[in-house]
Amino acid sequence: MDDIDIEEMNSNERDELLGASGTGVLSLTTDEPAPYSRPVSYGYDQTESVFYFRLALSSDSVKGDLAGRVVSFVTYGQVETGWRSVIATGALEETTDESTGIEALQGLERTHIPLIDIFGKPPKEVSFGFYRLVPTEFTTRKEGKTEL
Repeated sequence: MDDIDIEEMNSNERDELLGASGTGVLSLTTDEPAPYSRPVSYGYDQTESVFYFRLALSSDSVKGDLAGRVVSFVTYGQVETGWRSVIATGALEETTDESTGIEALQGLERTHIPLIDIFGKPPKEVSFGFYRLVPTEFTTRKEGKTEL
């Protein structure tokens, strides 16, 4: 019988998982008892270790202003040897801000953000904003096996 051992991933393993881009869950604090957590698509720039998000904007949104908000982003995947997960935390930055504009353009060119229709209406009818997350912390985990 095998026991599951949990290990940290190295930066190459982390970048391999994130480099495919895809989906995950973005969470931010609110005035409510529970955090605001939603599935999102993302692009990941391996060169700078930065995430890019295309986030739906709405005037009646409970998210409020996103720029400068501290968030956590979680994604996971399955490979032959087991599961992998990454949690990244940091503050969201608008990519249109002058201080991040040029860097963001270069980073966006190195990524692909999947367009996922989760809004109940065609994506072309939804207003989006582009944000980036430069993580202040990464937490990585992978499944390992220990023989008994």
